[in-house]
Amino acid sequence: MTYETILFEVDKAVARITLNRPDAANGLTLTMCEELHDAAVRCDHDPAIRAVLLTGTGRMFCAGGDIKFFQEAGDAVGAIVSRMTLALHGAVSVFNRMDAPVVVAVNGTAAGGGLSLAISGDFVMAAETAKFTLAYTTAALSPDGSSSWFLPRLVGLRRAKELMLTNRVLTAREAADYGMIDRVVADEDLPERALRQAEQFATGPTGAYGAVKRLLAGSFEESLETQMASEARHIAERLQSPDGREGVAAFIDKRAPKFTGY
Repeated sequence: MTYETILFEVDKAVARITLNRPDAANGLTLTMCEELHDAAVRCDHDPAIRAVLLTGTGRMFCAGGDIKFFQEAGDAVGAIVSRMTLALHGAVSVFNRMDAPVVVAVNGTAAGGGLSLAISGDFVMAAETAKFTLAYTTAALSPDGSSSWFLPRLVGLRRAKELMLTNRVLTAREAADYGMIDRVVADEDLPERALRQAEQFATGPTGAYGAVKRLLAGSFEESLETQMASEARHIAERLQSPDGREGVAAFIDKRAPKFTGY
């Protein structure tokens, strides 16, 4: 399938999704949000895909919602944005619920919905010159794209409120210090380093990665006993899985495991 606003390719069990509106700062439109959702569903339902790499073309990762697109929508903007967020939020949800880890390579500024999309990844790597800002209230808007859920969990409520109210611009190093992202690398090294990480995940125990994602997603809402019950269920399932059996055998045999993703 060919997309208008994103690039999609699969190689070595890694699905590479690239935001591809460089002349518009990779701004989010209805088409891009719908295509991201479609790509996420494809990744979730294809057992050959064991990791996802999300990045952008050009100088910016994503400037968030395309303000010009919003203006041109006129009186229909409310209905259009409702459709956009339905698709974008669906994509974020699918990415976070699938077993395959999602590596985000932030190649440039991530603002508004672009920041939301970036920090929702499982492993986030940024170029040294990347910048991060919420930017919503600058245009009298409020956050979307999952940032009001992820950001307080990553940086705490007080810092999240400050960033959303003041639109402070963070450097990549500051974002890493805040706990918003995992790694900062030299700009020229980002594509290779991010791909290497995705390929490493793609050869790993995909089902175990999915169990980790599900356990952590519920850890803030569940009681201790409920969370431990989930842990017990997941580890029992993993021990009975092909990869779990292979992992145990490899450990005993003192050899490198060969995981299939199941």
